[in-house]
Amino acid sequence: MANVKMFNISGSEVGTIDLNDSIFAVEVNTHVMHQAVLQYLANQRQGTQSALTRAEVRGGGRKPWRQKGTGRARQGSIRSPQWTGGGVVFAPKPRDYSFKLNKKVKRLALKSALTTKVNDGKLVVVDELTVNPKTKEMAAALNNLNAVKSLVVVEDDNKNAVIAARNIPTVKTASVSTVNVYDILKYDTLVLTKNVVAKIEEVYA
Repeated sequence: MANVKMFNISGSEVGTIDLNDSIFAVEVNTHVMHQAVLQYLANQRQGTQSALTRAEVRGGGRKPWRQKGTGRARQGSIRSPQWTGGGVVFAPKPRDYSFKLNKKVKRLALKSALTTKVNDGKLVVVDELTVNPKTKEMAAALNNLNAVKSLVVVEDDNKNAVIAARNIPTVKTASVSTVNVYDILKYDTLVLTKNVVAKIEEVYA
């Protein structure tokens, strides 16, 4: 069973914590992590871009000049794609970019990402993250933990930590229900509280 040090918000070591090997010590599968990241990014896309095709752009009903005899290339409409103000060829239209990923694949991707952080020594466990809703306090705590660029996973009822961290540009907060592979891999350090570790092991074991 994996064993990591546990700290308080002052950066002092206060003990160790055992991690469930079925979550924090699995065989890392880079392919499923890649699939999970692709799905996350695809699901973030609004898909609202739109442009007019030659059938939708206004005007151009009359042939601009006769077919032959002018010495110019034949044209059927001033709204053809080669004309300024003409329609767009294969114009983008609103669409849904999201796609489904099997539940087992998503769970394996999350476990692989967590294992990666443990293997790299980038998982920091704190006994509790009790701070006032002040940016200065959260910044000082993360600095003590050497987690300046970090994803901080907190309990759902820890509103103070969320408020204290939201003005720090290199820090993002999440709960157990909203944590995802993309954020785990994006941020340099993963900060979990002792209660969050227990919750993750309860949900994903």
